[in-house]
Amino acid sequence: MNAPTKDTEDSARGERIAKWLARAGVASRRDAEKIIAEGRVKLDGKLVTQPATFVQPDDIVMVDGRAVNEPERTRLFRFHKPAGLVTTHRDPEGRPTVFERLPEGLPRLISVGRLDLNSEGLLLLTNDGALSRRLELPANAWVRRYRVRVFGDIDPRALAHLAQGVTIEGVRYAPIEAGIDSRKGDNAWLTVALQEGKNREIRRVLSYLGLEVSRLIRVAYGPFQLGTLERGLVDEVNPKVLREQLGLAAPSRRGKA
Repeated sequence: MNAPTKDTEDSARGERIAKWLARAGVASRRDAEKIIAEGRVKLDGKLVTQPATFVQPDDIVMVDGRAVNEPERTRLFRFHKPAGLVTTHRDPEGRPTVFERLPEGLPRLISVGRLDLNSEGLLLLTNDGALSRRLELPANAWVRRYRVRVFGDIDPRALAHLAQGVTIEGVRYAPIEAGIDSRKGDNAWLTVALQEGKNREIRRVLSYLGLEVSRLIRVAYGPFQLGTLERGLVDEVNPKVLREQLGLAAPSRRGKA
């Protein structure tokens, strides 16, 4: 008889609480571990101090004194983010957030990556923190595609050179594909594509080339497209499409649907 594996033993004990919280949409797995370390999580009335704590079916998990529902089936949504919203649940500066503008009736959602305050376009949202982390992994090599309006004198050779990568103030940026779509006077629309975006990467790289970004719209994140989704609206990705794109055998149906 084969000896039981670690995965088999973990399955028999339940699900690790950090992963459970992530699937419940409370936070990413990494942030769930921080919440546990801050003493904000209880399991059946007892304070959880270790992320290796296991959750069994029918256990009661509480965060900040509120019960957390069993993880629902994994869901993914496309949101057309307008400019002027921050991608966070609470903003210390009191600025309006993405999650305050979502329609009622949606599950608790977290974002896949971020778009900064002045950026627009496709933002993926999910109720599963583990899925959020998976979609953000550089190993996916998924292309993030943007339309960018810029002001300034464009050097096509400098744009083309971005495909070799560039170092700015000691920060190395991976190859970026950038091309001119249209130009009128000193204004132009570019298409920009990259695989692993650092914070404000496009704005910083184009500024380095002497170009001022006046609009930045994400139109694709890997296989998921903004398409004709109108600004401020949300649309759920078909579960079958989600499974096909991620190579999943079947959706998770643990807990409420």
